[in-house]
Amino acid sequence: MLQKGDQFPQFNLENQNGEIISKDALKGSKVILYFYPRDNTPTCTTEACDFRDNIALFNEANVKVYGISGDSKRKHQNFINKLDLNFDLLVDEDYKLSEELGVYREKKAFGKTSMGIVRTTFVLDEDGTVLDLIENVKVKTQMQQLKDILG
Repeated sequence: MLQKGDQFPQFNLENQNGEIISKDALKGSKVILYFYPRDNTPTCTTEACDFRDNIALFNEANVKVYGISGDSKRKHQNFINKLDLNFDLLVDEDYKLSEELGVYREKKAFGKTSMGIVRTTFVLDEDGTVLDLIENVKVKTQMQQLKDILG
């Protein structure tokens, strides 16, 4: 798992429109990359709406926000349209980036063990270095944590 001060790895992921978003393209702005299990589930919906409702704060601070899951472009498009999301969702269908970061792993939910994305948020500085990260995100407290991190 990456730690504060580590360089975030290179990536090239498609957004919901099929446009490639790369780490290099994000340089010059702070970036929030939040990894979540899947579109249209209750907690993931709450999390996406929290980012949507706070996007003005992030825009004012020149912070770009991206959600990342293993869902397809089509599922992301539907999720964005349903919730009127105002930021991009990136596709990690093969979980390559999620695995590299250690956020795709065995987890337990409702007494069952399965593989999946463990809710994790990375905050990157303008050079792509991990400024901070929130592991095992609690959606109820995440926005305040991010506001504290970004000052």
